[in-house]
Amino acid sequence: MIDFRPFIKVECISAREFRQQKVVILDHTAVIFTSRHAIDHFFHLCSELRISVPETMKYFCVTEAVALYTQKYVQYRKRKIFFGNTGKIEDLLPSMLKHKVDRYLIPISDVHNNDIKSMLDKYNIQYTETVMYRTVSNEFGKDEKFDYDMLVFFSPAGVASLKKNFPDFDQKNIKIGTFGLTTAQAVRDAGFRLDLEAPNLIAPSMTAALDMFIRETNKKDR
Repeated sequence: MIDFRPFIKVECISAREFRQQKVVILDHTAVIFTSRHAIDHFFHLCSELRISVPETMKYFCVTEAVALYTQKYVQYRKRKIFFGNTGKIEDLLPSMLKHKVDRYLIPISDVHNNDIKSMLDKYNIQYTETVMYRTVSNEFGKDEKFDYDMLVFFSPAGVASLKKNFPDFDQKNIKIGTFGLTTAQAVRDAGFRLDLEAPNLIAPSMTAALDMFIRETNKKDR
């Protein structure tokens, strides 16, 4: 049985914290969304700050799924919503270059990489990055059971949360799986044994990698 018990959670920063960044949302004519979290927290902060987002605002989304999620807050119009096909930010570049006069706002987490920043700098596209949400440790209750056979992490923050919640954690026979290079490195840096690393050549997704790992483990146990 797979039990989804996240080690981390995402929360919106406060309106006061946002104001301290001195970013004026309405100075921008386009927004780049990399996730549903970014969409939720962007519109939540706009509501908190009583900002009315104009209908002329354009939205550039890393995938079609993220683009469709904007319908929760705005009317979906092809002329103002753009998305990539592979999930890579580079997919959006042709559309951005067609709208190079726009000034882009990028809602980001407190933990992020510089992929978007590097690309926009390269093509002299005007933008502002602003932290709108953060990743925090999801606390475990004192009486909460922790009897898992395997732990799967999707970000370094999850590994940090494990160490925070269980500073004396002894891995023993508990298997650990990760998705992404930085998460795998975080497990190694923490001194834990890494049993499953995805994606790989055979399994491009964590679901596929887990399925193969469980099959192989069951064969060995017979």
